[in-house]
Amino acid sequence: MRGVLADTGPLYAAYDSSDRFHTRAQQELLVLSQQALPVVVIYPVLLECQSLLMKRLGPIVGRRFLEDMRVGTLWVEPKPRDYDGGIQRLQKYPDQAITLCDGTIAAVAQRLGLPIWTYDFHFDVMFSQVWR
Repeated sequence: MRGVLADTGPLYAAYDSSDRFHTRAQQELLVLSQQALPVVVIYPVLLECQSLLMKRLGPIVGRRFLEDMRVGTLWVEPKPRDYDGGIQRLQKYPDQAITLCDGTIAAVAQRLGLPIWTYDFHFDVMFSQVWR
């Protein structure tokens, strides 16, 4: 599979003009499009980002996000072993605030051989390949 596996941060930033990473996210979306690199999203990220957008920017933005994701990204369902891998990562780095969602992203990225599109340093801590 070819593409980048998206974390919640860049997806959210692309929609929230007040987010400190908004301009960066918009520029990176353009680069991804120019390079014809698909954005891959796991369901936990889809749910997390849509929930944040609804709470912070309202239901209209939350629904627009889902529509954009339906036509502009590839959705991947993590396997049970990805969640297990996520839990193992949380246990391996108990001094870090790594969420199960982050650990699962790292596990899926490793399984699929994809870099992660993120602004979260925890992926560097987990030695994940980060798209930059």
